[in-house]
Amino acid sequence: MLNLIDLRHGTAADLGVVDTIMRRAFDPRFGEAWTRGQCLGIMAMPGVWLTIASIDGSPAGFAMARAQADECELLLLATDPAVRRNGVGSALLRSVLNEARSRSLKHVFLEVRAGNEAIELYRLSGFVKVGERRNYYRGQQAQLFDAYTFRCQIV
Repeated sequence: MLNLIDLRHGTAADLGVVDTIMRRAFDPRFGEAWTRGQCLGIMAMPGVWLTIASIDGSPAGFAMARAQADECELLLLATDPAVRRNGVGSALLRSVLNEARSRSLKHVFLEVRAGNEAIELYRLSGFVKVGERRNYYRGQQAQLFDAYTFRCQIV
């Protein structure tokens, strides 16, 4: 049975939820997760918004994005591994794109680790690879991982 995904605007009070989902969703081998302090600092910046996804009242994922000039950057998107492949990531991504559209932004950019399963979701949502940063992410054992930059044009 498909459960309804509820999306709501998040605030700094939701950073405990963000932190919990991030710890569960981002494998520490890849060095992708942010600290709570980093998230709090970003949320204080102009143009930043946070969206929280829930299923049956339980936190299921989040997205954090920032509008700057006529562009948007998807800073973080994560879903709880227990609910992956149930549309949470797609719903969050659609909400970011819709918000960018409502703000009359022209492009949404994101950066993702090479090999991340979410790349397929981004491509299916209209994102195209426009750049690559070699050895950008540093994992917990000092391994280095490439980062890809993607862009989606908002029409």
